This record gives sequence, C-alpha cells and structure tokens, in this order.
Amino acid sequence: MNHPLSPEYQGQDDAIDTPGSDQSYSPYEQLAKVPANHIALSPVNFITRTAEVYPDHTAVIYQDIQRSWSATYQRCLQLACALRQRGIGKNDTVAAILPNIPEMLELHFAVPMTGAVLNAQNTRLDAETIAFMLNHSKARILFTDKELSGLVSEALALCDARPLVIDVDDPYAEGDCIGELNFEDLLAEGLDTAQSYLPEPPEDEWQAITLNYTSGTTGNPKGVVYHHRGAYLNAMSNIMGQGLPQHAVYLWTLPMFHCNGWCYPWAVTAVAGTHVCLRHVRPDQIFSAIKRFGVTHFCGAPVVLNMLINAPEEQQYRASHKVTVTTGGAAPPASIIEGMENLGVQVVHAYGLTETYGPSVFCDPQQSWSELPLDERAGKMARQGVRAPGVYGMMVADMASGQAVAKDGVTQGEVLIRSNTVMKGYLSNPEATQEAFKDGWFHTGDIAVWHPDGYIEVKDRFKDIIISGGENISTIEVEAVLFRHPAILEAAVVARADDFWGEIPCAVVTLKEGVNASEQEIIDFCREHLAHFKCPKKVCFAALPKTSTGKIQKFALRDMVRQLTD
Repeated sequence: MNHPLSPEYQGQDDAIDTPGSDQSYSPYEQLAKVPANHIALSPVNFITRTAEVYPDHTAVIYQDIQRSWSATYQRCLQLACALRQRGIGKNDTVAAILPNIPEMLELHFAVPMTGAVLNAQNTRLDAETIAFMLNHSKARILFTDKELSGLVSEALALCDARPLVIDVDDPYAEGDCIGELNFEDLLAEGLDTAQSYLPEPPEDEWQAITLNYTSGTTGNPKGVVYHHRGAYLNAMSNIMGQGLPQHAVYLWTLPMFHCNGWCYPWAVTAVAGTHVCLRHVRPDQIFSAIKRFGVTHFCGAPVVLNMLINAPEEQQYRASHKVTVTTGGAAPPASIIEGMENLGVQVVHAYGLTETYGPSVFCDPQQSWSELPLDERAGKMARQGVRAPGVYGMMVADMASGQAVAKDGVTQGEVLIRSNTVMKGYLSNPEATQEAFKDGWFHTGDIAVWHPDGYIEVKDRFKDIIISGGENISTIEVEAVLFRHPAILEAAVVARADDFWGEIPCAVVTLKEGVNASEQEIIDFCREHLAHFKCPKKVCFAALPKTSTGKIQKFALRDMVRQLTD
C-alpha cells in the first residue's frame, strides 16, 4: 500500500465521491476568498496599527524634533490627502531627493496611501542621471531638500517636463528653496480631509509601491519596481532576520533611498520602534546618538563600520546596552567584526540586491560559533549565510546546467533567488526583465560557493572575477587578506591587463593615518597568506571611490588602473 504522501499516492484521492456531485468536487475548493479573510498585504497597515496601539510612543527623533506615532500618522494622512487633492493617484510617480530626515520617512507611507509609487533617489548622483530618472519614471512631483537645491536645479533644467517641486525647508540645513511650495504648506492643504480619511489596502498587493534605480555603472540605470506584498514581507523578514524587538530604537545611517532603506522604514514602524534620523553620517554623531537615545539597531556597509572603528578615541563610545548593526555590500573582514565587538556592537551580516528589496540572506549565527577563536568565528560570520525568513528559495547553480552545485565550499556557481520578495521587474525594460528571470529564478550575477552547513559565501561579481593564466581569482578573498595588514584602512582589488597572464590582480589601498607601508611590504604580506598567483602584482595608494551607501566603485578603480603606465 502506498504511503499517503508518496508521489504514487498523490492525486488518487483528490476527488471525493459525494452524492449529487461529480468526481471533481472538493469541499476545500468551495471556500472562497472574501473581504473577511483575504486582504491585500501592504506595509501601510503597519503605521495604522502602531498609531492605534502606541499613539504616545516616540516615533521620530531628529535633532530637537520629537514626534509621537499619533502625530506622525496624522502628518502622513494629511500628506496623502494633499497629494490626492492635487491629482496624484494609482501608478503616478512621486520622486524624492532627500537625506534621512522625518519627511523622507513620512513619504514611505503617505505616497503608497494614494496608490502612487515613491521613487527615492540617490542624493549623490549627478544632475544628468537624476534628470534621466525623472524623465524615465515620468515623475509628477519631486520633493527636494534645500541643501541639494543646486544639484536639483541643474537636473530640472535637463528634464523633458518639470514636475511640481516641493521644498523641505529644514531648519537644520542651509540652501535655497526652489519649489512652488514647501512641505509644511502642502501638509496644511490636507488638514481638513485627513480628519475623515482612513487608508485602504491597494486593490491588488501586486500593485507597485516604490521605484528604485540601480547604480547605472554601465549605461543608464534600470528602474527596479517593488510591490506592496514584497515590501510587507521583506519588512517582516527583516524583523526576524535581525531580531528587531518591540520598540527598537533604530538609527538611520543607511540611506532611505537605498532599496527604501532595506525596507526598514516599514520594519521599524511595524514594531512600534523609534526612528532616529541623521542628516549626515559622521562618527561623532553616530556615537552620540547611540549614547543619548539608547540606539539598539542600525545598518551600514563595512566602510561605515570601519569609519567608526578608526574614529578618534575621544569620539568613540562603548555601548553599555546591546547594539546590533546589520552590514552588507561586502563581507566584513575579521578586523571589522573584532573592532565593532570592542565597541560593544554585535555584527549581523546580510546579503541582497536592489532587485530583492535589500536583505534576502542573513548569516544566522549558530550557538556553537561563540566558542570559536575570533578568526574562525569571523570567517563563519563573514559568509553571506542562508535565505532570509521571507525568502522562498535560494540556490547556488552551475552556470552551464542550471543545477545546484555541490555543497562542498569549493564548487562555484551563480546565486539564484525565487521569492515574493523579488522585484516586479525593470520599468519599461522587458528585455532586461526577461533576462533577469530566465528559467524561473532571479539571476543575481554573483558567484558563490555553498558550504556543507548550507551557508553560501559570495566570491565575486561575474564582472569582478580576475582570470589570470586560466585561473579564477576572487577579489573578495584577496581583499580579506589586505584588510588584515595593520597599516591598511581600506582596500580593493581589480584586474589589470597583462601581456603574459591576460590579467593580474592590482590592489588599491588607503593607509591608516600616520602609518606607512611600502608596495613590496604589502605584496610580501599577501604572499604569506595566499597562493602566490592570487597576490597583487601592483599596489596603488589612493582614496577609494565609493557610492553613497559605502560600496567601492570598482568601475572607477578599473579606469584608474588602466591609466597606469609602469
């Protein structure tokens, strides 16, 4: 007799013989979706609940400004009503070029309340790229900060059609207002209607909620479209993946324009936390906020953590309470993990892409790791990890066959993800969307190995792998060794053309202040810890170009290396 769950058994008793019905009848299928049991998922509901349950709890802290959840919710309602009265509705694009200030947080709720799509733009881009995004998205409204008025004015002059410009007249910023009205005046327009306005879920949870543009290092940036369901689920996934507790105090060091702040505007709100806003990411302000407001969580690339570790001693503060930082964008070297722990901060490593709403993999710590020596523990923690709670499927696949590679920690393949927390696709770019989703998986473009314990470890981007004399060299592996050199503050490795080997590794490093090291000294150090063919043949000393989120711009480094003559 077949087991009820065996493949041979499945489907045999699906049809139930019921008097007066045919064999296809199933009582389970007669239970339909109705408004009482099926509502579209949307992160907008997080603020509605939090304002109802914790109206007096502090929602936002920014300089001397503190607002409760009831006050913040009221402002979001007013903003949504004002936008609706100005004709903003379903699938309209509302752009914002703002730092991490309360108004940026409010837009993450107010814009989706109208059915419109929020496009939070990188504040460090050039005017031409900003103009491209405003044109490509057909933005109808642009919220901007007076500190950025020069850049935005230049971009607007290049636009096909000027959107309505709303200024945030921040008292803590300098600059000129360039818009038709300011944020607070717009809020006032929605005051009367907000009294009776109750946000409704979207008609369909597949409806677009935000638009995020990729970095555009090769050609124009691609517009990544998120939906309400994915934003809701990834926010919940972050709560579980980072262990975000009720009433967490979250410090905004990660830009809210980057993957919508990895969905933390919604996640922190869901746990009735407190958003501590920072206009600029500076070590003294970060340490001050941790101490003054009891910050429990923040996020940032390893370069941000490195900045904290190497801050002047008089600025540093060793937390007396539990603080957790989630880092991503690059694997944190052992020195950074040790340095942050010395500051009383626990490091959680995450991995993801713009196309996956930010974090889709967390390096969940195992209890046994705490007993390991630091180097071994850091090696475990520096791996990207396992799929996040909200991710349905992930595998490392052989690039030729598409089948999963062996979990041996050696065999390389591409990281593939399948989940409700993968983008809808690229805006107005069906070819790129189809390519990204081929074979039923999202193709990340990242090369990784799969360890026997199920944790993945990213070795490189396809475009960053160095092929020297037919051997693949992981730039991440070489960089990890360079970071162990006591004189090196930052390091990155790129390929340099070579007549004999085809390509050779070239390192670009920044030394710590007041410390010296020669090129040969660094090469010799690498030779002590790596196979010789993997070691840099050339070392350049320079500041590393970075994105606004702290990622090294390797395309700029490749250009620098190409210009070398010796």
